[in-house]
Amino acid sequence: MKKYIITLAIVATAFMSQSCEDYLEENLVTGVSAGTFYTTPAGLEAAVNATYAENKFFYGPERGFSMTVFGTDVHTNGADGSHKMLNLYDGALNPTQGFVRDTWRDFFRGINQANAVINRSSEISGMSEELITTRIAEVRFLRALFYFNLVRFYGDVHLSLEETEGVEITANRTPAEQIYSEAIIPDLQFAIQTLPAAPGDYMRASRPAAEFLLAKVFMTRAYQSYGNGNSDAQEAERLMTNVIDNYGFQLLEDLADLWEIDNQRNAEVVWSVQNNKNQVDEGIDNQGHRGHLYFLMEYDVLPGMARDTENGRPWKRFRPTDFHLALWNRDIDSRYDKTYKHVWFSNNEGGIPTWTQAEADAGYVASNRVGERKFALGDTAVYIPGPGKDQEWTDQRRLSAPYRVFTRAQYDERFYPTLNKWIDPTRPNRQHEQGQRDHPLMRLADAYLIRAEARIMQGNTSGAADDINVIRRRAAWPGMEAQMEISAADATLDFLLDERARELDGEGHRWFDLTRTGTLVQRVRAHNVEAAPNIQDFHILRPIPLDQIDRTDGGYRQNCGYPGADC
Repeated sequence: MKKYIITLAIVATAFMSQSCEDYLEENLVTGVSAGTFYTTPAGLEAAVNATYAENKFFYGPERGFSMTVFGTDVHTNGADGSHKMLNLYDGALNPTQGFVRDTWRDFFRGINQANAVINRSSEISGMSEELITTRIAEVRFLRALFYFNLVRFYGDVHLSLEETEGVEITANRTPAEQIYSEAIIPDLQFAIQTLPAAPGDYMRASRPAAEFLLAKVFMTRAYQSYGNGNSDAQEAERLMTNVIDNYGFQLLEDLADLWEIDNQRNAEVVWSVQNNKNQVDEGIDNQGHRGHLYFLMEYDVLPGMARDTENGRPWKRFRPTDFHLALWNRDIDSRYDKTYKHVWFSNNEGGIPTWTQAEADAGYVASNRVGERKFALGDTAVYIPGPGKDQEWTDQRRLSAPYRVFTRAQYDERFYPTLNKWIDPTRPNRQHEQGQRDHPLMRLADAYLIRAEARIMQGNTSGAADDINVIRRRAAWPGMEAQMEISAADATLDFLLDERARELDGEGHRWFDLTRTGTLVQRVRAHNVEAAPNIQDFHILRPIPLDQIDRTDGGYRQNCGYPGADC
């Protein structure tokens, strides 16, 4: 662990657009003594930035998406990838699974990094007490986020608020209830009391970000047997009301603007994990945002198409379930149309097909057109009508079209509707894996939906409907706002979960949403064909990594249901 404290590098960004605000400066810290460097002002700043950097191993790479998107009611596996067990819930989801191991390792590394900052801060000279306290509040915010993720994934885990400097072979399994009350909540309360509303460096931890996170913490604890139910929900509502009303955040008028790559700094984002284009392009940051890889269908093997940066590198990891695709009423709701890709234009002239005699014999084209190219470079090569539009495409119409058409009957693990939120056409070449997108971990639409959930728990369905309708009116096609509105009677937890699926599709919230509300097993069995046969009640937690068990004196208790558990 000490090795990582000394050598951990990178976080945040430098300028990506003109602004009077500074970005969080990136620092590379290697080959220095943590004992001396971290007790200088420059060392403390580097140590704080290194704590931010721990987010980059999870938010944006494949691991974070796999741990939060797979195995839910709205996404199942595509053709490729080595971590399908996280969707299938089969025997390979066990204590040796790599993503389960690395998530545990990295968040605990981040916790120890935060503990080191707090521990060494008392030795700093030449830095104002106010700034030191602010930096401590930042790492306490981050430590709370890391512990919150750990208890949501693993339940009872090791609790330590002190820096680990040498080898330790003893560990505790502190009840999640205690981790909430002794670590997560106090850390965030301190952050709220200390952090500025608008930090000078873009996307440093802030008071509204801490309030947002604490609201989710209370809303998560509210469902637990040790939670305070309505009291926790009431506190979540109060905190999200502060976020919504008091800091000037605004929903963008057009949802599509959220995903414009040149508009990442916008009024809807409360807090995000940042990436720097120069650093990801040059390989200085070998993480970057890789969401552009995972939700894409295999367009590049189709006639008239070749892989390019505009359409992305299709790794075929996550495809939407039939249930998910049926959630949008596209006649009134614009969200599917604005966040899924419908048309691929030909970029490979040599691969353009010609009409065949067999197609003419079948009545799909006139005989005199046999041998003609079906389309030209730049014309439509592939089209996915998508849910609600498939019925307009009979087999005759589909096969008579000059371009390839995929309707529901043609979907499989390679070809399916493609989420477009994370596409990054600015990458230096078509093979480059690291992207420059930020990962918006907290945005205002989510604040409204969490407040609605808190109101539902308290029985205030009218207030919940008001919050949901704010989101639905923004999502409506022009003139359809009234049709998109729901009544208080509609404001149920099930509807709220469906609305979160529509609004927050592919953003890394879904597994947490379902485990928080106790609906994971029920919804997966009902809506994820691949996962349904294997998922069990114990799958609401991930297995404790075997590394942790083997390296702990006397072992470390495994979560029930997994190999090695004694319960």
